[in-house]
Amino acid sequence: MAAPDPVIRSATPDDARAIAAIYAHHVAHGTASYDTEPRSTLATAALISEHRGKGWPFLVAEAAGGGIVGYAYASQFRPRAAYAWACEDSIYVAPTQQGRGVGRALLAALLDAAEVSGFRTMVAVIGGAEPASIALHAAAGFVHAGRLVGMGWKHGRWLDTVYMQRPLGDGTASAPA
Repeated sequence: MAAPDPVIRSATPDDARAIAAIYAHHVAHGTASYDTEPRSTLATAALISEHRGKGWPFLVAEAAGGGIVGYAYASQFRPRAAYAWACEDSIYVAPTQQGRGVGRALLAALLDAAEVSGFRTMVAVIGGAEPASIALHAAAGFVHAGRLVGMGWKHGRWLDTVYMQRPLGDGTASAPA
């Protein structure tokens, strides 16, 4: 019998310890993040609070039996004013939960929440050109927007970064409100 889908909800600063632990694993063992030092629980709580304060989505996936098994958030793509309607997603899943649909559930909820927040396009900046992340985003309607070769050095090798993009709501069919 398959595990039930996780419950997706807005993150709170109380979730910071679990989120920081998931991120620390990806920093230490993966290439999706180009960080080489994990973010502290305190810094993670501040990141959650910053997103909540700006009206940007920061979500967690909770397993049926409790416990956070993944998280996702959307941030303005770049800080300049003209980018106010473009966001970048970040999705991380606990290593024991990968391949179980947690990332898919988080991304679907994040797309909806980002549109509600007023964003018109979402960009995936895929560190390490991770095949699973590329497949996840493609399945959600993202299209390839570019590849930057050798953008990061981690785990003894050069890493490419893949950009993918997907419209939200009206996308570019109308001016933002």
